[in-house]
Amino acid sequence: MILRCCLLVTLAVLSHSHRTTATAAENTGPWDLPALKQTPAAEFGTAEGLVRPVFYAGEPFHGKPTRVFAWYAQPAGSGPFPGVVLVHGGGGKAFREWALHWASHGYAALAMDLAGHGPAGPLPDGGPDQSDETKFRDFTDNDARDMWSYHAVAAVIRGHSLLAAQPDVDASRIGITGISWGGYLTCLVASLDNRLKVAVPVYGCGFLADNSVWTQPRFTPMTAELRQRWVRNFDPSSYLTEVRCPILFLNGTNDFAYPLDSYRKCIRLVQPALCTVSVIPRLPHGHIWTFPEVDAFIDSHLKGGQKLPQIGPLQQTSSQLTATVQSPTDIREAMLHYTTADGPWQNREWKSLPALVANGNITATLPETAAVWYLAVKDSRGITVSTEHRETAD
Repeated sequence: MILRCCLLVTLAVLSHSHRTTATAAENTGPWDLPALKQTPAAEFGTAEGLVRPVFYAGEPFHGKPTRVFAWYAQPAGSGPFPGVVLVHGGGGKAFREWALHWASHGYAALAMDLAGHGPAGPLPDGGPDQSDETKFRDFTDNDARDMWSYHAVAAVIRGHSLLAAQPDVDASRIGITGISWGGYLTCLVASLDNRLKVAVPVYGCGFLADNSVWTQPRFTPMTAELRQRWVRNFDPSSYLTEVRCPILFLNGTNDFAYPLDSYRKCIRLVQPALCTVSVIPRLPHGHIWTFPEVDAFIDSHLKGGQKLPQIGPLQQTSSQLTATVQSPTDIREAMLHYTTADGPWQNREWKSLPALVANGNITATLPETAAVWYLAVKDSRGITVSTEHRETAD
C-alpha cells in the first residue's frame, strides 16, 4: 500500500504538464518569504466588544505602497490564545462576524480583506481587486508581483505575522482556514508558510487549468506559455508537496467551482499522514464558517480537542469495499456514497447506502452500476470524514 500511494502521488505530479521543473523545496514562487514573515507596520482602531479594525502594510502594487484592512478579534481575558487566520472567498470581504466566531471560541483571529477594500469600500491605497479579469490577466514573470494571487498570498502571510506578534497570542499555535478562493489561497499559504500548525481549505483547491469552473472561460483561451506561467506561479498544484502541517480538505460532491477530480489530485500531493478528507454529498457553497469539521479539526491540533475520526485508504476486492476506521467518539453512521453518472461533476446525482462498522472496519457492497464511490462516517458530533473517491476508470 505504501508503494501504491507513492506511485499515485508520482503519477499525479508527472501527469500534470504545467508543473515547474524546479524541485518543490526550491519553489517558493515569486514570494519573498523571509520578508513576509516579518511583522508588518500596523494601525489598530478602537475595539468594539471583542473586535477591532486594523490596517497593515501590504505589498507594493505598480510600485506604490498598499494597505490591507482586517478585523482582529481576541477573547476576553488574558492569553496566550491560539490563533487562526481567516481567508475569505470570491465576492467576500473581511468578515467581522467570522473573526468574532473564533474569538467566542477562544481564539485570536484575523480576517483580512483581499480585494483592495476597507470597511467602507475601495481603498485609495489598496491592492488589486479580485475579479476574474484581474486574476487571469496576461502577465510576464517580471510583473508577477502585480498579480492578484501574489498580493492575496502575501497579505495572508503578512496577516499571520501580525497575528503572531500580538502580546496575547501564542505564536506557536496558529492555524489557517479559507473558503472557496480563500480555500485556494489556504492551499498556497499552507504550502509556503511553515509556521502554520494546521490548515483547512474549504472547497478551494488547485489544478484549476485541468478542471474547474475557470478552465473553459479563462485557461482555454490562454496561450500555452501564459497558462504554464500562471500554473507555475499561482496554482496550488505547484506547491502542495511542501505542506508540513495537518490539513483537512473539505468539499462537496457537486461543488460548482472545484470538482472532485482536481480535488483528489491535490490531496494526493500531500503526505498521506498529514491529510484528512471530508467530502459531503451536495455540500452548499457559500461564505459559510459554521462547518463543525473545521472547528473540531483546528481545536484538535491547537487546543488539544478530540480528534476527528480517521479512515484508512479505501480497499476493494471485486464489489466489496473496506476501510479501517478509528474514532475517539461514537460513530453515528457509516455510508457508501456513489453515483452512476458521468459527465460534469456538478450535475451528477449521488446516492447513499448504509455501510457496516465492526471491529475497526467499514464495509460495504458496491452496486454494479456505480461509476464513482467513496466511504464516509459521521460521528456523534455530526462530523463527517471520508475516504477519497474512486472511479471505474481507476
